[in-house]
Amino acid sequence: MTAIMPTWFNRSCGVLVMLVFLCLGSGASAHAAQNPTFRFNVSVHDPSVIKVDDLYYVFGSHLAAAKSKDLMNWSLVDTDVRNGNRLIPNVLDEMGEELAWVGSDTFWAPDVIQLADGRFYMFYCIGRLDAPRALTGLAVADEIEGPYTNQGVIVRSGMWNQKSPDGRIYDATMHPNAVDPHVFFDAEGQLWMVYGSYSGGIFIYALDPETGWPKPDQGYGKRLLGGNHSRMEGPYILYSPHTKYYYLFVTFGGLAADGAYNIRVMRSRTPDGPYFDASGNPMLEVMGKRGTVFDDRSIEPFGVKLMGNHVFLPASGKPRRVTGGYVSPGHNSAYYDPEDDTYFLIFHTRFENQGEFHEVRVHQMLFNEAGWPVIAPHRYAGEAIASYATDELLGDYRMINHGKEITTEIKKSELITLHQDGQITGAVQGKWQRSGDWYVDFYIDGTVYQGIFLRQWDAPQQAWVMTFSALSKDGVALWGSKLGGE
Repeated sequence: MTAIMPTWFNRSCGVLVMLVFLCLGSGASAHAAQNPTFRFNVSVHDPSVIKVDDLYYVFGSHLAAAKSKDLMNWSLVDTDVRNGNRLIPNVLDEMGEELAWVGSDTFWAPDVIQLADGRFYMFYCIGRLDAPRALTGLAVADEIEGPYTNQGVIVRSGMWNQKSPDGRIYDATMHPNAVDPHVFFDAEGQLWMVYGSYSGGIFIYALDPETGWPKPDQGYGKRLLGGNHSRMEGPYILYSPHTKYYYLFVTFGGLAADGAYNIRVMRSRTPDGPYFDASGNPMLEVMGKRGTVFDDRSIEPFGVKLMGNHVFLPASGKPRRVTGGYVSPGHNSAYYDPEDDTYFLIFHTRFENQGEFHEVRVHQMLFNEAGWPVIAPHRYAGEAIASYATDELLGDYRMINHGKEITTEIKKSELITLHQDGQITGAVQGKWQRSGDWYVDFYIDGTVYQGIFLRQWDAPQQAWVMTFSALSKDGVALWGSKLGGE
């Protein structure tokens, strides 16, 4: 194992944090490593991650699950809602009552966690596409790959003209759609479930850490953001022991290739909020305008947009061998590995000109000096952060500005150059200034972007190249990938 141990000064908090980055299973830095191979990819929609021993598992919609040792090559455990699926072998019979109540056989994004008794608790959900008629339930197994046995329903939504758990008549503009659960322990050992999609927004429950069931008298729980059918879903909360923040990831937009899915994040000092974006906006107030449905314009200025539709184009005159970008990336989970002190973002994505086909992707996640996560531009290939000489950072980069829009536009890279004297020329003009071994500040059009350099594997170029990922206080992400190897 190779460890880099910088002293990280968090500007926003004014505290010193020791941040250790290690290379997963590698004894050398990425630029000295062999070329990676991605031989086995999988289609698991809405992948939620759990690590058991030396294996990473992702559980997703349609009773799909996959596993990997290296976060690069995956094997499918099973998929499709049918009797015989190894996760829930008699699912159509065992959960027949739940399926009939919802009026659908669609299992959506589940989450699996291991509790103190050593068993694995699957928080499953069943929902409809045409209405927020849904439920989240609990199933338990002795082994991570099942079989899981149904324990019953935790929460329901879509009880038209009937009382909801908070005692009021169900109203989809303010009550949640009971899908997309994520269950996690906070820093004090309390168990929580965050959930919701569109409808009345994203909510959070306090759970009994021994049983996994909600503590009494919470109604639907506490609302964190959303409402009036605004397009936000797939909540996932990750605590960072380095920054002491809880990071709430939410995907804005629609999941289809033409839906403009994009991943956003906000943070709080406490697991149940309040959450704020990088501009200090209280996310509790972010929702669609009253009387609207899917009003993206109401919500798109808020949250830190980490990733949306994008493509890295080849240099002028060079052939475009394979796509270097994603379409509608989203519904992510996130993982902190305490053994290697590394963070990862796991999500599904579609691709340019490939319709609704999707695959799991994993990117390394780092933190800038303001304590916000920045996502490495290329998929994880075993790279580890290192101390970089200035000469390694200079040169021509493909730069992508992800903006803040919820848009079907594919953001295309533009060519910029980082010069020795700190100037930026090309598609944008400005200055850049390094800080420490890998931190960098970009000054462009009066905006400061704080970020990190990281050497990564660029698959279209088939080369290890320098990259950067940075964020502004407005929550706009800049990515760069250095030209080379073409």
